[in-house]
Amino acid sequence: MSHPQEGTGKTAVLRINKCALVLLCLLFMFSGCRKQSAPVAPKDIASSDQVVKAFSHFIPSASPQANIELVISPGFHINANPATFPYLIATEVQPGKVEGIKVADKLAYPQPKMETFAFAEQPLAVYEGSVTVPIPLTAEAGAQGQRTIPFKIRVQACDSQQCYPPATLEASLPIDIASIKR
Repeated sequence: MSHPQEGTGKTAVLRINKCALVLLCLLFMFSGCRKQSAPVAPKDIASSDQVVKAFSHFIPSASPQANIELVISPGFHINANPATFPYLIATEVQPGKVEGIKVADKLAYPQPKMETFAFAEQPLAVYEGSVTVPIPLTAEAGAQGQRTIPFKIRVQACDSQQCYPPATLEASLPIDIASIKR
């Protein structure tokens, strides 16, 4: 004959272990969603795409519903849009054309940070850390179904001493046309 408390204690321990295992699995799964890469040393950089990553987001309840997020590694920046000088390469998000969805003709870029660098005589308009570019969308009359909007994002990363070769990043945004606010 077993004690009722013995079985209850083992069951409680098993429940706790299962909960801990589930939590660890969830933590492991979600830690990879926005994996931060190891810091990049300037001598290791061959292109701006090594320090800037692009993510697309579609949130039906938000306004605007879509955006491109650029994540810039610590110690680096990218030129704002518009760039301070014509010779600097401005950050530019270029949406592709997709039947059934109209993307705004002109995107409104976020406010830049004005930073002073040793290589420039005056402060430069830059983005650092994470920056979000809103993408206004409208569904065309009669459009239905799923679509994917491709994006090309032109960036040039710099540190406090120099700029690196520019890169064109790519992102795509899957959308159910019915979820676009009309």
